[in-house]
Amino acid sequence: MLTFVDRPAIQKPHAGGRPHAIVIGSGFGGLAAAIRLGARGYRVTVLESLGYPGGRAGVLKQDGFTFDRGPTIVTAPFLFDELWELCGKRRAEHVDLRAMNPFYRIRFDDGDEIACSADEDAMRREVLRVSPSDLDGYERFLVKAREICRIGFEELGDKPFGSPLDMLKIAPDLVRLEGYRSVHGLVSRFVKSPKLRVMLSFHPLLIGGNPFRAPAIYCLIPDLERRWGVHYPMGGVGKLVEGMVDLIKGQGGAVRYHANVDRILVDRGRAHGVRLVSGETQAADIVVSNADAAHTYGQLMRGEKTRWNAGRIKRRRYSMGLFVWYFGTRKRYDDVGHHTILLGPRYRELLTEIFEKKQIAEDFSIYLHRPSATDPSVAPPGCDAFYALCPVPNLDGDIDWNREGERRRKAVMRRLSETVLPGLESEIVSSSFVTPLHFRDVLQSEKGAGFSLEPVLTQSAWFRPHNRSETIDRLYLVGAGTHPGAGLPGVLSSAKILDKVVPHASALVS
Repeated sequence: MLTFVDRPAIQKPHAGGRPHAIVIGSGFGGLAAAIRLGARGYRVTVLESLGYPGGRAGVLKQDGFTFDRGPTIVTAPFLFDELWELCGKRRAEHVDLRAMNPFYRIRFDDGDEIACSADEDAMRREVLRVSPSDLDGYERFLVKAREICRIGFEELGDKPFGSPLDMLKIAPDLVRLEGYRSVHGLVSRFVKSPKLRVMLSFHPLLIGGNPFRAPAIYCLIPDLERRWGVHYPMGGVGKLVEGMVDLIKGQGGAVRYHANVDRILVDRGRAHGVRLVSGETQAADIVVSNADAAHTYGQLMRGEKTRWNAGRIKRRRYSMGLFVWYFGTRKRYDDVGHHTILLGPRYRELLTEIFEKKQIAEDFSIYLHRPSATDPSVAPPGCDAFYALCPVPNLDGDIDWNREGERRRKAVMRRLSETVLPGLESEIVSSSFVTPLHFRDVLQSEKGAGFSLEPVLTQSAWFRPHNRSETIDRLYLVGAGTHPGAGLPGVLSSAKILDKVVPHASALVS
């Protein structure tokens, strides 16, 4: 663990001859930013309001079970490898990433399943089984997705969009790649089968988007999965968090827990430190916020003149909320894979109720995570660890989650018992759940959204809060609420962008 000091003395920014960078929040974006800044000569302090690192990617240990609280799917593992390499180490020697095969199973309401993997022949067989006439369109979609991934992720994923000209430069590619369409709209041009359309279009939900509204640029996700795989870190995603904290320690950085930032200090248009809720101040040469963008501009920057003032950013569209149930069973369900997506009877109609009408529906879809399928260490012997996630409306909906939470848990339990986990009710030995209230009150996420700003075209790239503040010098943003967006590849890429917009530490030493 890192050196932890309850009340360190206020330090001058250049103490020890190294410029000081403060990172607010220890989510994946903040930890990656700290590592990259440390590699570029900064003395880094990460300030975390909670008592543990990771933010949404924290860990819940309960009754002998280990539950990842948030992200469970690791794609583009080379972005993690880069962080270890910056510290002269190899990630594989510290965190064991296991490739998933299949990536996940999609289970339809009629009981039919599609196993999704990188095995091209196996996927062709699945497509032929479901809809033989769609094979040609499916393969043409894969070609399209490859090109979208090349442009949208490989070329632009870690590029800052600080000027409207940056958007104009990519406009021809956006038109050519049909980025003005929705993900579902583009997929529907290639395949006709409703099941295949779901299989190829659901991915925006992994980053808080509605497939019927998210721009087609997010069709890059299926290609990203096929090219670099879907992985699981043995011991849980929290092992990646622990490993990154250790990297920061090795660089001479520090992480402080229970250090809740009240505001970012600004003088003559330049960020120069922070004040904690306790009243303590910390001076800094640069400030990086991994807090939710709405919290950064609405709370931490209150009173300052910024492009993203509190009112403007609160009026943006936010992702859906999440209901997540963590539970352990006294028996193992070995017929259930590591990742399963159980779809309800409706697709578009359900998403409309969640994203547009902000209504809680009686039917629902479930993402079921069973890490003990791969990693027995996360559960006691003979037991299974699970995590069931349902997309739900964010707090713009008129829902009393203090009552609805337990009702939804019971409904999810019944649905799982009727489908893939028979007899579940009598097998549960550990249980805990969170609702959008947790995301608002604990994670300081605007409207209790699970993924910050919704990924729609008018809230992407330059239209999103920038990685370098437009109005406050030496203030930078990383994480789901800034460019390029949510998901592990997105937040890690937001930290990588800092290499292009933050001056090297040597440039700040006078």
